[in-house]
Amino acid sequence: MGRLLFFSRWLQVPLYLGLIVAQLVYVWRFLVETWHLVTRALTGATEGGAVFTEGDVMLAVLQLVDIVMISNLLIMVIVGGYETFVSRIRLRGHPDEPQWLSHVNPNVLKTKLATAIIGISSVHLLRTFIQPARIPETGQVDTQAVMWQAILHALFVLSAIGLASIDRIMGHAEPGGHTPVPAQRVHPAEAEPVNSRS
Repeated sequence: MGRLLFFSRWLQVPLYLGLIVAQLVYVWRFLVETWHLVTRALTGATEGGAVFTEGDVMLAVLQLVDIVMISNLLIMVIVGGYETFVSRIRLRGHPDEPQWLSHVNPNVLKTKLATAIIGISSVHLLRTFIQPARIPETGQVDTQAVMWQAILHALFVLSAIGLASIDRIMGHAEPGGHTPVPAQRVHPAEAEPVNSRS
């Protein structure tokens, strides 16, 4: 029964293969968005016929950055999750081995995922500030949508800080996980005088 339960970890392999397919979709989406950016920059007009401004270029670039950051998040989940929960990839000594993979564990993986989500949320928040959502009826800026997006971003930041703090506390609590206390320096005035007799 124990061997069967341990062997069941291989059931996660189709999940990681599915994430690789999702990665391919994001690569295709990145190429499409890059092609749209280049064609609009060369023609100087958007699909609706409006002038392609610098703000439009910035929004298109932020869209590309968003796709790249989500792809990085997928790579961390695929490689780190497989290494942690399924099987060792055996990349020790490989020149392309990711630096974070050598000390990956569930806590480190969760913290890195949280920081990646913060980065993605930051890009979305910046896009909202550049081109805020508007109410269709009045055309005014939807301040509630902007406010809730900023609140969610702040919650993501607090969650990442909480995960990092928990990981730090657990690292100190584990045997051998505490950091050594540096030796205290004694001020010369407080040092015990040495009696010298001539």
